[in-house]
This record gives sequence, structure tokens and C-alpha cells, in this order.
Amino acid sequence: IYITGSNAKLLSGELATYIGGRYVEFVIYPFSFAEFLELYHTIAPSDSIQQCFQKYLLAGGMPYLANLRYEEEPSRQYLTDLFNSVQLKDIVKRNKIRDIDLLERIIAYMTANVGTVFSASSLAKFFKNEQRTVAAETILNYVRYCCDAYLFYQVKRQDLQGKQILASNEKYYIADHGIREAVFGGNMKDINLILENIVYMELLRRGYVVTVGRAGEKEIDFVCEKRGEKLYVQVTYLLASEDTVKREFGAYDGIQDNFPKYVVSLDEFDMSRNGIKHRNIRDFLLMKEWN
Repeated sequence: IYITGSNAKLLSGELATYIGGRYVEFVIYPFSFAEFLELYHTIAPSDSIQQCFQKYLLAGGMPYLANLRYEEEPSRQYLTDLFNSVQLKDIVKRNKIRDIDLLERIIAYMTANVGTVFSASSLAKFFKNEQRTVAAETILNYVRYCCDAYLFYQVKRQDLQGKQILASNEKYYIADHGIREAVFGGNMKDINLILENIVYMELLRRGYVVTVGRAGEKEIDFVCEKRGEKLYVQVTYLLASEDTVKREFGAYDGIQDNFPKYVVSLDEFDMSRNGIKHRNIRDFLLMKEWN
């Protein structure tokens, strides 16, 4: 969020420095699918929930798009302008970045690979192969600037057996997947990543602290905690084969507690089993409570 004063606009991470920690922060996220659905139905009341969700996959949740009636070209232009403004004002100027080309390359890489394990050292090696020497520390600084500007959110990885936060290989999700489609494209091609991004942002909206869980060799997309309660969520595109079913439901094999465990996908039929709940992603996003 921004706090606007007489002389400068502050990102919330800077508040403690300027006003000694005496503040209350309300984080405002882009619209959830439920909020999008309510607005979009005033524009296209005859569209089914499935059609609305297809629009949401491409348009995202920035509120101003409703004023543009979600028309494709004006919406794309608005989101592109918004992205350019964040990149220029909140990242480049605020942090006095000189190598703008490097920043753009890093942002493009992170945007294309939302929800995948990020390694600054691997990215540094990639740049080296392109005859460009970049220190991993520089890459991490640029990534931090992007997170400070709320363009991306970092998700740490947690060892569920050792009960410790792992120090490397975090994942990053973009604040609004509509920006990704407008600026870089490919949301439908990378729909598995976009579904994961949408679920992650919904978890944040509902006040969960989210990590990626590792249990032995298996990984759980989201381990969510709030006021002593836990929730586990696996996200996949379609449970189209028995191998996929075994992989997604089998991720919970090493988890012995009784907290709710979900597998979320675009499948229309309920495939719940062994106490693990399966939900269509639209239904999951519209549920009032996950229990």
C-alpha cells in the first residue's frame, strides 16, 4: 500500500523508518474472483460462472478495469501503463537503478516463471552464458526492490518434517495475473502457473501466512497458517491421468495431522478420497470457509 504525505509517497515498508512504527497497515489486494464476479455480472449478466472465470484468467483483478467495462484493448493498455509506472517510479527511481535492461530481464524472467523455484545463482549463470556478468547478490537486490513495490510476493519453503524454514529456492507470485497477460502474455499457455498464482493471492486475502511445504521428496504447494489453524492446498490444472491423481493426492502421504487438505483443479467432478477434499477451483475460490 501507499501512504501519501505532503512531499512524498511512501511504500509501506518505509513507514517504520519515517514514523517510528506507530501505524496500522491495511493491505489492499486486487479483486478476488468473488469480487470480480460481482462486478463483471453487472456488465455481462448472462455470462455463466465458467465464462466469467475465463475472463478473470486473462483480465485479472485490478478494480479500474470495471470502469473500462473489461474491454480487451483499453484494459490491456491500462494494465501496461500501470506496470510501466510501477517499474519506473516505484522500482527504478526509488532505488536509483542504472541498469534498467537488467531489471527488465529479471522481471520478465520472474513473470514467466511465477510459482517455480527461483535461484539467483542459476539466473546469474544464465546471464553469464549470454556474455553478461551479474552477481547473484545484485539479482537478489533487484528482486527485493520488486517485492518492496508489491509487484511480486515471495513465498519461502518450509521443511514440514524438520519444522524449519529453508534458506533458499523461494518461489515468487505476481500481484495481479492480469498484468502478466497484458505485458507478457501466455496466461492460457501457462494456466497451471496462473491457477496457482490465483489461489496464492486468495490465501493472502483471507489472512493466511503461506509457505511452500516439503515433506521428504514431496512438495505441497501451499501450507497456510492462521491463528493456530492450518490448511494445505495442492493446485493443478486437470487430474487427467491416474499418475496425476497419485502425484497430487500423494503429496499428503507424509502429513499426519487432521487439518483440512485440498486438491484444487479445473475438473468438474468431485474426486475426493482418503479424507483429502477435491474442489473445482471456481468453487474453492467462492467458498466462505475452508474446513
